[in-house]
Amino acid sequence: MSEKLRVGVIGATGMVGQRYISLLEDHPWFDVTCVAASPRSAGKTYAEAVKGRWRMDKPIPEKVRDLVVLNANEVEKVASEVDFVFSAVSMSKDEIKEIEEEYAKTETPVVSNNSAHRWTPDVPMIVPEINPDHTAVIKYQRERLGTKKGFIAVKPNCSIQSYAPALSAWLKFEPYEVIATTYQAISGAGKTFADWPEMEGNIIPFISGEEEKSEKEPLRIWGHVDDAKKAIVPAESPVITTQCVRVPILYGHTAAAFVKFRQNPSKEELVQSLLEYKGVPQELGLPSAPKQFIQYMTEDDRPQVKLDVNFEKGMGVSIGRLRKDKVYDWKFIGLSHNTARGAAGGAIECAELLKAQGYITKK
Repeated sequence: MSEKLRVGVIGATGMVGQRYISLLEDHPWFDVTCVAASPRSAGKTYAEAVKGRWRMDKPIPEKVRDLVVLNANEVEKVASEVDFVFSAVSMSKDEIKEIEEEYAKTETPVVSNNSAHRWTPDVPMIVPEINPDHTAVIKYQRERLGTKKGFIAVKPNCSIQSYAPALSAWLKFEPYEVIATTYQAISGAGKTFADWPEMEGNIIPFISGEEEKSEKEPLRIWGHVDDAKKAIVPAESPVITTQCVRVPILYGHTAAAFVKFRQNPSKEELVQSLLEYKGVPQELGLPSAPKQFIQYMTEDDRPQVKLDVNFEKGMGVSIGRLRKDKVYDWKFIGLSHNTARGAAGGAIECAELLKAQGYITKK
C-alpha cells in the first residue's frame, strides 16, 4: 500500500484512545494525523494533555507527542484533516449518537468503540472473524444519512469476546442455551489501580448495563442483513444468561461458560472446531489479524491472565477446561484481552476489514 490513510482518534486522551494511539504506531495502512478530545484538552500537545495519565506500557509514539489536540466537538475541522476516525469519546449515549452521525455526514467514516450505536438497525456491529458480511448494511445507512462515503460501524462489548468466539465456532452444533459469568478487568471501566484503589483485593458483583449487553450482543453478531428491513436482524438463539463481575485485574476478561447443544458433539469435535476457526481477516492477512484466532489450552490451570492474555498480541482468544457438565452438556473457560481484542484492537481490525472491502477510502 503506497499511501497510508489519514486517521483521527476522537476521545484520544482516555484509556481506549491511548490504546488506539499505541496500537497504531507504525501501522502499515493507517497514519494518525489528528487527535481530538474534550475542550479542556484542546490546544495542548498530546503529550501535555495526557501528562501524568498515560496508561500504556510503551511511551507515547514520537509522531503523536507534539500533535495539537483538537476539540472533538469541532467536527468540520477534525474531519478536514482525516480520511476516517476512530471514536472513543466519553459522553452520554445521546451525545455520542449525535456526534458520530455528525462526523459521518461530513463523509468521514466512523469506527466506534462506543456502545451508543450498537443497536441502531443499519449500523453494523462487527467481529471481523465472525460477521464480515454485516458491512453490507452500510448502503442502507448511507441512504438514511444522505452520504456517499460517510457511515458508522461499531465493535461489540469487550466482555463477549471471551466466550462468543468459541460459540461462533460451535454454531454448527446448534447451541441453544448458555450461561456465562464474566470476570472483568478494571481497565474495562477505563481505570487503573491508581485510579481505583478500592479494587485492590476486592470483587464487585455488578457492572452497570453489562449483563444486558453480554446476553444480547452475540445474537446481533450472529444475525443477518435483511434487505427488506434495511437492517441487521438478530439471531433468536441461543438463549444466553449472564452475570458480570469486576475483579482486581488490570487487563483481561475471563468467562466461565456452560452450553447445551441440540447436536451431540464430542470433545474432539469441539476442540477441532476451535482450532480450525478462522475468517476473512486471516484469509486476507489483515495487519492486526491474529494468525490463530482461538487457541485451545490443555493444561488444567489455563488460560491464566498473567500467562495468556497477550496471546497473538492480545488479538487472540484462549479457551481451556472444556469438559462435560452434570447439568449442561459442556463447560469451558475463556480469556480475551479487553482493550486489545475487546476494544481498540478489535476496532482497528474492523477498520482494516472495511478498507479491504472498499468502504473506507481516501477522501
